[in-house]
Amino acid sequence: MATTNDLKNGMTLNLEGQLWNVVEFQHVKPGKGPAFVRTKLKNVLSGKVVDKTFNAGVKVDVASVDKREMQYLYREGDDFVFMDLTDYEQPRIPSAVVGDAANYLLEEQTVTIAFNEGTPLYVDMPAAVELVIAQTDPGLQGDRSTGGTKPATLETGAQIQVPLFITTGEKVKVDTRTGQYLGRA
Repeated sequence: MATTNDLKNGMTLNLEGQLWNVVEFQHVKPGKGPAFVRTKLKNVLSGKVVDKTFNAGVKVDVASVDKREMQYLYREGDDFVFMDLTDYEQPRIPSAVVGDAANYLLEEQTVTIAFNEGTPLYVDMPAAVELVIAQTDPGLQGDRSTGGTKPATLETGAQIQVPLFITTGEKVKVDTRTGQYLGRA
């Protein structure tokens, strides 16, 4: 248990049986009336963001979230198999937990996985990854970097938009949060 005075960005709270990450918080002391804490909370499982106000000094339940570095090994059915780099344990993470991160996962890639009491919550990918273009149509003569974009398939099977001058086999940088092309690697 902690009080609202102990809140920090990134802290995980257990409110009404659900886990919420503190995105931002602000202590407010109005000229009239008691102080309060205004927070923006993000649901760990659904990603929903809500604004919540607490009275100053109110006790809140802090959830214990264990973040571990893990290496992606392979996919088996609907599960992804990772290996804990500290004790070499190999937990199976359901595809629902992995979510969109599956589009950018390569074998032997290291990611951070958050657990709460042994239950996987989410997979935290690096902000950008380098992937090879598996297939894209060739650009036409006269296509330049300031031109449009074309669809390309990455080695993981994900589809992204790339500039017309990118060819099959090139390594590109992709933003894992938005799926946007960032540049050549």
